[in-house]
Amino acid sequence: MSDGEDYLEKSPAAARMGKAAEYLVAASAILATGGELNVSTSLVDDEGVDLVFHRRGSSATLAVQVKARMSTGSQVQQGRLTAFVRSQTFQARIDLDMLFVAVDVERGAIMTAWLIPSGVFGDMVAKPNSKGRFRFSASMKPDSKDRWTPFRLTAGQLPKRVLARLAELETAGTR
Repeated sequence: MSDGEDYLEKSPAAARMGKAAEYLVAASAILATGGELNVSTSLVDDEGVDLVFHRRGSSATLAVQVKARMSTGSQVQQGRLTAFVRSQTFQARIDLDMLFVAVDVERGAIMTAWLIPSGVFGDMVAKPNSKGRFRFSASMKPDSKDRWTPFRLTAGQLPKRVLARLAELETAGTR
């Protein structure tokens, strides 16, 4: 995928698949935590927030921008996830994380994910390209040691990491 390609401009099916991946993340987080997590979605995605996580009995929330890539894509098949974040909608803040996720379309399951606090993401990415996009590119290979490795998660680890992020936000007093 070149820097000029925008995943959602490829076809109407791509937008549908991206939305399905968001719901997959939401549903699996709720199920894996026995309903401890709740998830809200935005009617309009003009601020770069796709999902908002909330722990039952807590006031802290974690907004998440999701960038999904499918197992049918050539890069995912080669063990790499590349995605672009529009600088126009990216605003780092304590209660916003970036979630990059590879989805196995045959199984309808999360393969690999990276949950990165937006401030850390903003510090780690280079300046936006000529189209105003930040580039994320990470290896999915278990033995890789790229700069995104500390944020890489299995499907089972993702809901636990969301709960941990919410606990951090509770401690910080963020609402």
